Amino acid sequence: MEEEQVVLVDEQGNELGLMGKTEAHEKGILHKAISVIIYNSKGEMLIQQRAFTKYHWAGIWSNTCCSHPHAGESFADAAKRRLKEELGIVTPLKQEFFFIYKAKDEKSGLTEHEYDWVFTGQSDEAFEFNHHEINAVKWVSRDELQKDMDAHPDQYSFWFPIILENMKAKGTY
Repeated sequence: MEEEQVVLVDEQGNELGLMGKTEAHEKGILHKAISVIIYNSKGEMLIQQRAFTKYHWAGIWSNTCCSHPHAGESFADAAKRRLKEELGIVTPLKQEFFFIYKAKDEKSGLTEHEYDWVFTGQSDEAFEFNHHEINAVKWVSRDELQKDMDAHPDQYSFWFPIILENMKAKGTY
């Protein structure tokens, strides 16, 4: 099976080509990514603990789902695809904002360098998550999440607090 390719971009989001996902993370090359945040009608956020078998950032808590668009796939289509693949959730999504970050996972030695579009949506539907991608999920209030992130910052992905800060600044959190 051929390795998944990521779409390389410059800091303006212009596509530069493709690279194997592992190589891009080994070299810390900027590439397209998506992050999704789902709320329920009570305003709670669905967060996931990444599977312990993930090749990087294994076992850490993060936003509802994250991934990379395929070549020729829009950010919005990638967000819908991964939300369905990881959690079985199908719901309208709103494209909120993008940001660029770079972070090294000390355990794996791999570096995330992503041009990341954030999407939000709402769902109260029952779902079954993909156990190959996700170890656990939970619905949390904003206060619960902030208290736990403050108490245990090392248990959360590097990009998740950046997303939340951007959402606070834009009044969408």
